[in-house]
Amino acid sequence: MRPTAKFSISFGLVTIPVAAYNATDSSTSVSFVRIHTADGGRVRNQPVCSLEGIEITPDEIGRGYKPDGGDTVVPLSDDDLDALPLPTAKTLTILAFVAGGDIDPLQMGKGYYLGIDSPAAAKPYVLLREAMERHQRVGLGKIALHGRETLAMIRPVEGALVMQVLLWPHQIRSLDGVLPERQAEVAPAEVAAAETLMDSFGELSEDDVHDHYREALEEIVAAKLTHREPEFPAAEEQPAGQVMDLMAALQDSVRAARKSRGEDEGEGAGGPSGGGARSGRTTKKSTTKKAPAQKTPAEKTAAKKTAATKTAATKTAAKKAPAKKAAPAKKSASGGGRRAG
Repeated sequence: MRPTAKFSISFGLVTIPVAAYNATDSSTSVSFVRIHTADGGRVRNQPVCSLEGIEITPDEIGRGYKPDGGDTVVPLSDDDLDALPLPTAKTLTILAFVAGGDIDPLQMGKGYYLGIDSPAAAKPYVLLREAMERHQRVGLGKIALHGRETLAMIRPVEGALVMQVLLWPHQIRSLDGVLPERQAEVAPAEVAAAETLMDSFGELSEDDVHDHYREALEEIVAAKLTHREPEFPAAEEQPAGQVMDLMAALQDSVRAARKSRGEDEGEGAGGPSGGGARSGRTTKKSTTKKAPAQKTPAEKTAAKKTAATKTAATKTAAKKAPAKKAAPAKKSASGGGRRAG
């Protein structure tokens, strides 16, 4: 893997020469080319000079800067950019250490792996990495990368340092026109049901992080090349339409999530909103099982005879019992009779 840039990390008076490597690979993502629909020919973007109307080769293309409020373009050479009096041109100066949760994910840009650029950088590299791990902080700084200065975050990841390019705060658009004018209100029971649904989700599987779209697209392309119909595995039909009963939808979602993991429908502590419909259904089943069945007249007569037999047996056993054990019971009973009288 070839480095895309080389610079130094300035950590106080400690300098760490590093090389930056692309941490992501966009070439594996699905991409399309533009074609002429009439004949399938490729439609290309040709660099053309707006003044002469002729195609320009890559070595004839330079950089220019257009100041705000005007149409004038000022040419800039590599020497002009190298002469910029910026300390960030060759050095990432760490300005502060903050908690990772303080960084707005909207600011996150491209990521780079940072490796040491000389043997002498090994010890300070490990020192910075372990200090951030123990302190549970990430470093914030500025670096001029690929012709422009940008914010950057450095954090430890699996024994290495990773740099994440950050957008400037003014590059994050406001929420004007995004939020609804009238805020909807939700009941505490609905929030509790949503939390139960969140708890019912399992961990990500390999299938969850698989690019099924790319696979399906490749099958369509293969089918077109061999003049056949594409073959796709049968997929479960997803429910369509607008959900009107939010609470019922949450409860059904919990049951579906548990069913997909092979869990019993009644498994787990409680349910949405402290049990909800599921708890009521379980109680109804239990009540049906425990309800006494209606007896026939013959069964009632047999039950009475059995009860009479048990009573007679109890009296006989009481008569045969030793007098010493029965005496305290008689004394207690007689004493109770006097007090009652």
